[in-house]
Amino acid sequence: MGEAVEVWRGSVASWECDAMGHLNVGFYVARSMEGLAGLAAELGMAGAFAPDARATLIVREQHIRFLREARPNAPLAMTAGVVEMGEADARLLFLLRHRSGEIAASFQTVVAHATADEARPFPWPQRIRARAAALAVEIPPEAAARSIGLGPVESQASLERAEALNLPRTALGAVGPGDCDVFGRMRTELMMARISSGIPHVFEGRRPGVDELGARVGGAALEYRLIHLAWPRTGDRVELRSGASGGDARFRRLTHWLLDPDSGRPWGVAEAIAVSFDLETRKMITLSDEALAEANARMIPGLTL
Repeated sequence: MGEAVEVWRGSVASWECDAMGHLNVGFYVARSMEGLAGLAAELGMAGAFAPDARATLIVREQHIRFLREARPNAPLAMTAGVVEMGEADARLLFLLRHRSGEIAASFQTVVAHATADEARPFPWPQRIRARAAALAVEIPPEAAARSIGLGPVESQASLERAEALNLPRTALGAVGPGDCDVFGRMRTELMMARISSGIPHVFEGRRPGVDELGARVGGAALEYRLIHLAWPRTGDRVELRSGASGGDARFRRLTHWLLDPDSGRPWGVAEAIAVSFDLETRKMITLSDEALAEANARMIPGLTL
């Protein structure tokens, strides 16, 4: 095996934190995208995200584990390596660590080696393959998928299907110029940001466990899988439909569909493992039988990626 390389270093700003007092998930993904630019340079693609790039890396999907909170002013650093490489795609690993060395979050990012303008995949050149071999890494147990499968997905998401399931709308808006990368496609981290902004609507202002702890109840994501199916551009509209698709006394399985409300087709889909937690003790909450029954009553049968 090769060796991971540092691709990002910085800290957490207060304005990047949400109502729970920790780094918002959208900014975690933004860190991973900066890390992706760093790893691209280490692979010999230093200009992969520049306006004049001929080849770039297109994110197809991400699997994320959120392992330890990152709160304001926390110093963080990220290392990266190559897990596996196909003809024109690759699975990359990014580990965001605290100063102690503990992992704050892990990212398994599947990318396509593609033309920058048309996003058309084409084979890796030998020089990049050689460098990837030197950066080969294995996925540590704490970064492996735990409660979310990573198998192939044939998405069922559509506006028509959402209406049939009575899947609630949790966000609605349009893509602006500042939301797009230099190639005109919506930035990867904004898919997560849209999902995050819709979460209060998922729970209708009442997170599971609020009856027991009241205002002390917060929420956190433990694991995510985000799959990009198409790329909105400036002026395109995006609509998020979200709901609970499973869970037990400790966690909720949430499914999100990011849709084009005009064509009805999906931009992307996501699955998450979320928990309620005590904002004072920063510990996960186990729901009472009554709270669990209330949460289960909101589940949507048949909801999948």
